[in-house]
Parts: sequence; C-alpha cells; structure tokens
Amino acid sequence: MPPSLRPFMRVSSPIVVMNSEQRSNLFTVKPKTVLHHHPLYQSTHSNLSFEFKEKILCLEIIGVDSGRALSQNPSLHAASLDSIHAIVSFLQSKGIHLKDLGRIIGMCPSLLTSDIKSELNPVFNFLAYDLRVPEQNFRKVITKCPRLLVSSVRDQLKPALFYLQRLGFEDLHALAYQDPILLVSSVEKTLIPKLDYLVSLGFSKADAVEMVLRCPALFTFSVDNNFKPKFEYFVEEMKGTLEELQQFPQYFTFSLEKRIMPRHMEAAQRGVKVPLPLLLKSTDDEFTELLLWQGA
Repeated sequence: MPPSLRPFMRVSSPIVVMNSEQRSNLFTVKPKTVLHHHPLYQSTHSNLSFEFKEKILCLEIIGVDSGRALSQNPSLHAASLDSIHAIVSFLQSKGIHLKDLGRIIGMCPSLLTSDIKSELNPVFNFLAYDLRVPEQNFRKVITKCPRLLVSSVRDQLKPALFYLQRLGFEDLHALAYQDPILLVSSVEKTLIPKLDYLVSLGFSKADAVEMVLRCPALFTFSVDNNFKPKFEYFVEEMKGTLEELQQFPQYFTFSLEKRIMPRHMEAAQRGVKVPLPLLLKSTDDEFTELLLWQGA
C-alpha cells in the first residue's frame, strides 16, 4: 500500500458511529458542503487533493476499506466522485441497501469503476429475464453472490446458464437463490473439469451429471484439496464403492478431518458398518445412539 494511504487505514474506525441518516446524506448533499468538515477528512494527509480526500471519505463511510479498494482496482484512482455516487445510487435503485455496499465492494472493488449502461444494467436484466428474479428480490440474489455484478452477461453468465441447463439444472429459483456461484464459474476452467474429474474416478458421464444435479456444491470444490484426499480416504480406508458415492455425493461436502475420519474411525473401532448418510448426517448424539444400537 502506498505510504500516502496508510493514514486512512488508521483512522477508519471512527466512521462506525455514523447513523443511517448521516450515511444517506453523503449521497444527497453536495460533498464540498459537508465532507470537508468530517473528522476523518481533517485527519487525512495534507498533500492529497481535496477531491481525493472526498473519495477516500466516501469509501470509508459506506464501509469500504479504501486502501484495499484502491490497491486492487487502480482505475479507482482516476474515477470521479460523481461516478462513484452514480454507481451507488444505481445500486440503491435496484434495492441494494447502503449497509450492503461495504461487503459487496470489498469483494468486488472493480464494481466502483463499472459502466452502468453496458455492464451493470445487463446484469439486472439477466436476473429479471433469464433467471426470472422479481425486482424486489434483486438484493437477496446479489448479497448471496456479489460477483454477479462484475461478471459479463455475454461472456460469463449466459454461457454458464446455458451449460447448466443442458446438464439438467432446470430449477431457475434454485440457481438464483441457492447456487448463483455456479453462474460466475467458468464453464471451460471450472465446471467441465470438475465433471470430467468425476468421470475419471470411474463414474459414467450420466452418473456424474446426476451427482452434480443432486449436489451442485460439487462444482465448487477443489480437485486437489477436496476431491482427491476425500476419495482416496474413502477407497483406501473406508473400502467404499462408487455406488455408495453415487447414491450420496454429499460425502464430499463434509470435512475430512473433523467429520469423515473421526466418525469412520469410531465406527471401525466398534466393528460397526454405518451407511454413509447416517455416518455423516446424524448429530453427535444420534451417531452415538446409532453405534450403541448397532453394536448391541
């Protein structure tokens, strides 16, 4: 981080005392009549321009880490305060709350330099017409997956939707509200390779597709950090079969160290064979009762 930005990081904490009315005033009152009296503005580096100080203050007041945002999105240095106001106002007009913006922009700093007409508007049109999301529910979908706002509709969202629908993802409601991360996943670099990996384990293409339809989270897991170690443990230690995984693909959603291994080892020590769903889905108390009942 440039030395000139470090002071803002140290003085960001006072902004949390501002109430919602003060935050709203930031976007309804001309900045030069309000912001230069703010304590945070007064404490910024004297060598910075008035306009740049205003920009820093605006970002901090809406909950954005200004130093991080400027570092991750260099184009923000040249962005005007009016353009930032325009984006914030546009998002608010779509139902996004001001309190949401800190997290959303923190995850997607490039959002602040997006073009409203060519980039942001198409995303909301995609939600409305392709996913059939009512306008009053835009916020619910966006807060679930902020990356939607910085994804190209033509190059990313529509191709992903088309691919998923070809596989059999017909529930648009589920895609929008539960698994929107699939829509911002690369078809070529993420979705297809994950499916191919399942096939490489010995599943047929049809079986692999059925597995991801039943457990869409499979498309979000790392092959090296999730699939491989869990599959190796399942085959080598648990002596499991492909048929068991096909019936319960949710196996891959459980922690190997915290859930799979301890449960399996305890059952093995007692000489009890427990079906995967019962082994992993049951609560600790239910699992203990299950072992006592099966070991009786």
